Amino acid sequence: MKISLKTIPHICSKIAVDLNKSGVVTMTKGLEAVSAEAEKILTSSVKKEMSLDEKVREICEENEEEIEFNLVDERQLFFMIKKKLAPEYDVILNYEERYSDISHKILDELYEEDLIHFEVSENRIKNIIYNSITSFIADASEVDDAVMDKIRSYKKHYIPGTDEFEILYEKIYREEMTKRGMQ
Repeated sequence: MKISLKTIPHICSKIAVDLNKSGVVTMTKGLEAVSAEAEKILTSSVKKEMSLDEKVREICEENEEEIEFNLVDERQLFFMIKKKLAPEYDVILNYEERYSDISHKILDELYEEDLIHFEVSENRIKNIIYNSITSFIADASEVDDAVMDKIRSYKKHYIPGTDEFEILYEKIYREEMTKRGMQ
């Protein structure tokens, strides 16, 4: 599953909390500093993929007539182009490998910025970060379903994509995350 810009702050909070709870890491400047550093790295990664997707869309649009004429499967073509351009944009397409790479980058940055101290192997810390990311993603769809169910239960009908819907969604999303101890 893709990480969206909207979920990054929540993932980064989880990383900070999980590192703090691990008992093997000492935070020198607190949870917020760790979360902020992780957020920079995750945001950069997501924006690289967004740039890549935009370039692929442009290529597809430029060749729309030829694509239609040859009856090409657009989703398959999109992925093939994305796969070819991914190294140029420094994007790892395999999510497991990507999250492992991001975990390494977060660990390196936290260490270089002197935000954490630890006396265990780097791999153990990297695994805590990796597990924070992947477990958040696994739980996110469950949270999203709960939020949507709650919104649908209201008498007033909210239209997805409107400002009113987005504000309500974010409010309920935060409440649900807090209720589940994910924030």
